Amino acid sequence: MRLFSRVPLLLLTFALSAATLPAQSSSSSSTNKPDDSAQDPQKPSSTVVRRAVEAGGSAVSLETSETLFTMAAALNSCGYDNGLESSLPVRAAIRAEMATAVKAGFEARAAHDTLCTYIDGHKQPGARNLAQYVSLALFLSPPPDLVLSVGEGDLPPDSQNVIGILPLLRDFAVKAQLHSIFARHRAEYEDAVLQVHDSVTRMLLETNVYLHQPVSSYDGRRFEVLLEPMLSPQAVNARIYGTDYFIAVSPTKVEDPSISKTSPGSRMSVSDRAAGLQMDQIRRMYLLYNVDPIIYARAGATNRLLPLLKTVSDAPIDFTYKSDIVALTTECLIKAIEARTMDVGIPKPAKPGAVKARTEIDDYNQALIDYDKKAEAVRRRQVLLDMESGWVLTGSFYDKLAIQDREGISLKESIGEMVYGMDVPSEVSKAKKIPFFAPDSTNLVAGAGITHARSPRRSLSIVDQAELKLQKGDRTGAEELAEKELATNPNSGDALYILARVKLTQGDPQAAYDRFTQVVANSKDPRTLAWSHVYLGRLYDTQRGNSRPKAVAEYKAALNTPGIQQDVRAAAEAGIQKPFAAPKRTVTDSDQSPDDEELDPTGKKQKESYKPSEEVIPTAPRR
Repeated sequence: MRLFSRVPLLLLTFALSAATLPAQSSSSSSTNKPDDSAQDPQKPSSTVVRRAVEAGGSAVSLETSETLFTMAAALNSCGYDNGLESSLPVRAAIRAEMATAVKAGFEARAAHDTLCTYIDGHKQPGARNLAQYVSLALFLSPPPDLVLSVGEGDLPPDSQNVIGILPLLRDFAVKAQLHSIFARHRAEYEDAVLQVHDSVTRMLLETNVYLHQPVSSYDGRRFEVLLEPMLSPQAVNARIYGTDYFIAVSPTKVEDPSISKTSPGSRMSVSDRAAGLQMDQIRRMYLLYNVDPIIYARAGATNRLLPLLKTVSDAPIDFTYKSDIVALTTECLIKAIEARTMDVGIPKPAKPGAVKARTEIDDYNQALIDYDKKAEAVRRRQVLLDMESGWVLTGSFYDKLAIQDREGISLKESIGEMVYGMDVPSEVSKAKKIPFFAPDSTNLVAGAGITHARSPRRSLSIVDQAELKLQKGDRTGAEELAEKELATNPNSGDALYILARVKLTQGDPQAAYDRFTQVVANSKDPRTLAWSHVYLGRLYDTQRGNSRPKAVAEYKAALNTPGIQQDVRAAAEAGIQKPFAAPKRTVTDSDQSPDDEELDPTGKKQKESYKPSEEVIPTAPRR
């Protein structure tokens, strides 16, 4: 039985093939086949809307999942109230039915109390709290089994923190009769799908049209929009697992289910809040789904762009983008596409109908010229804002996209010149001159104007300064600052971690081992702790004798660190698969960043397969 029920997003005239093969699973059956679960409400089924799909499945789909519903319903029953006032009415109705079921019997109350105690004891700050449960739900079989569909070691890092909820969830789902509740509200879930289907389909089609790409067909990759009304409409959970792209969303109630249009100043006809969804977030994930394979097809060629990483070392962006040139390149390209297609907030002149005088045509042409200038100014200001936020290649990609737009060629055709033909020294020189926003700055986009609200940069701590020196290759300066920090704080995990990496680059593995061991004993930072375990594993692997079991134990300890990011996970998994071998030094080693030298061959990190979720509070549309 499949995890999701699948509703293919039929992209207008590019409908999926009507021919289907005999069903191989519960979600690929023909529409002519009776729906057994509808006849028996007690029979488990993850299906809400069932349609025929092409052989092999659809690459792009809008889905609902009883598994995700079960997890979300349990959270609601235990106090998850986020976005309740803006949710669809079905959420309140289901919450009321669950409350009645819990009060009806002792066993249901006991199961509920035990479940809620577990949830209360595993709270995470902000959006991470919901994210860990969404991640886990994506890897569970449908109710009533609710067992892992992959090995525990293959779960996303955040979901491993709450894996203990499964027996409690199974018990609560049975005692509170969640499947029966889900079956009773089937029609409302169908209505929710119908409310958003046309808008999502139109948005995806227009994105493909802009990129000059054919409609996605099944090639082993999937883009799946998961609709779950029991989640907050402000919560957007985006995930990338291998070749599968997921985004879990919840719609708000809208009076008019027709497509909400942007202003005439946008290249897209679907607004950022169409159909009660955060459409801009879905569009962004879909862009990533399209751009990722284009960049990764020749990821090795991006090594020539590595000098750009040093220019963003103090930019207010996530560490992933500061350490992975492919990730940085991809994000900058997406920012440029968003700027090219944004709603500039300026009405485009309407072409006159019946022309009575030539002056009317002249006035229209002049108004069009004036509009183009104003719209371009708005887009350019957005590009500047993105670059000052750390996305230093946005301007270069924006200019090349403009050429692509004029010539009508696809992104796939132009990517070679756009990325691999880039004048890297020139881009590095430009990036060095960009004044980045402080990490806590607020950058507002309002209509046709952009307001920059700069906050004073916080003063760099000694550890910050040491890290920057190490990133720039100043090992002596980094070591001196780390030692200075340790003089006042002997248990500083960050300082010890910097010093350990310095010792590695200096060819002193014993000193590095001693300090990494101290980090493991003292650090509270999950990333620092996990990487220290990886380094220790690599050090064991480079020793003679039977040190392999110790190395594997360190890699497993890294994987068991709560909240680790994907680059650490990838390094640890690679270490478990085969022993680490220190790369041979070359004449260019001194030009690399410290993490690329000696015992850390992670310079070619894979892009994260897990993206933490964000709770996005609706604001005035940005683009």
